[in-house]
Amino acid sequence: MISQQPLIDVLIPVFNGERTVQESVASILDQTFQDIIVHVVNDGSTDGTDDILNSMATRDRRLRVYSKPNGGIVDALNFGLAHCTAPLIARHDADDIAYPNRFQVQRDYLISHPDCVAVGASVHHIDVDGNLTGSSAELPSPEGANPFWVPSKEPYLMHPFLMMRQKALLAAGGYRYVHHSEDTDLYWRLSQYGRLHNLPNFLGKYRLHGESISGRSIKNGRIMSVSSQLAAVSEKRRRMGKPDLTFDSANVEQLERCASLAELISVGSRHLSEDERAYLEIAACAKLLELAAYRPYELEAEDCLFFRSVFRRRIAHLSKDNKKSISLQISGTAARLVSQGRFRDGYALLSSEFYAPFLYRLMLRVMMPESMRLWLRSRLIDGIPVK
Repeated sequence: MISQQPLIDVLIPVFNGERTVQESVASILDQTFQDIIVHVVNDGSTDGTDDILNSMATRDRRLRVYSKPNGGIVDALNFGLAHCTAPLIARHDADDIAYPNRFQVQRDYLISHPDCVAVGASVHHIDVDGNLTGSSAELPSPEGANPFWVPSKEPYLMHPFLMMRQKALLAAGGYRYVHHSEDTDLYWRLSQYGRLHNLPNFLGKYRLHGESISGRSIKNGRIMSVSSQLAAVSEKRRRMGKPDLTFDSANVEQLERCASLAELISVGSRHLSEDERAYLEIAACAKLLELAAYRPYELEAEDCLFFRSVFRRRIAHLSKDNKKSISLQISGTAARLVSQGRFRDGYALLSSEFYAPFLYRLMLRVMMPESMRLWLRSRLIDGIPVK
């Protein structure tokens, strides 16, 4: 039964999702908490997505389908957001599955914790065919976020399993064109209006596949590395009472044209101070190291050479603990590349202070079974899944 004013609006963008959209949307319509309106924005799909959604909408009046020319996820999200009026807004993606109690658990938490403006969840991973992989994502507390760390410690929540207060989302300004990091940018801004929280409850299945936007290529990894660290620079400006950075669709087009991480950093640094440029350079490099450790792509030779140049110039200015964390990333990445037979690229990352940890990590790779290394890695990476 839908009230005159539903308590939850659900926002789902989709592009060419005919393979998964029916099951995904059905998992939302089948929630134990039924007082919802589901807004699905078909962002210019060229497959059978529109027919599937319109057929579902004839059977359930809570489903609203909007079709628009393709404009990307930020356009789709803000388009759908304009139709949302409920006090709570839930996000979902057209290839993920929500467990039936998801909305009830998240709503109950927000009702009982008025200081919290957004809540995430833990999820089980499924593969492209919908089979459980045996892995899961349990994200750390957003309260440990730090925009001054290299790379920034993000206040991350699982975006497709997010529920937030509409007033906070509107006050934060909705989604901005922070290419491939629009969710991270939103979380930084939401945190100005209240607490963010990751529930330990497993509330759905999150699909891992190499065709997702952020997992598709090293090019997208480079863009995400720069954009996510620009979001941190933006947060630092707000905390210091300085004018915020601006992000528009032209920014997306400029980043897409860049051929290397160095070029991306140059474009991203155009309106930054000298200190902010220095931060972006080393933070973007460190972020790409982090991403390549668990995404379905690998660093290229030019990345390794650029990293070596940047770390030599910038790492001395970091705190002792921050240096240590980056040293672990560098040595681990070098060991991984060398174990793949990419000796020149692995050694390009190394300077004398990294030799000992590099040899230790390489020895572990040689001696430890792959299954054990994957198990350890799933617990050492901050729980952020591949998508």
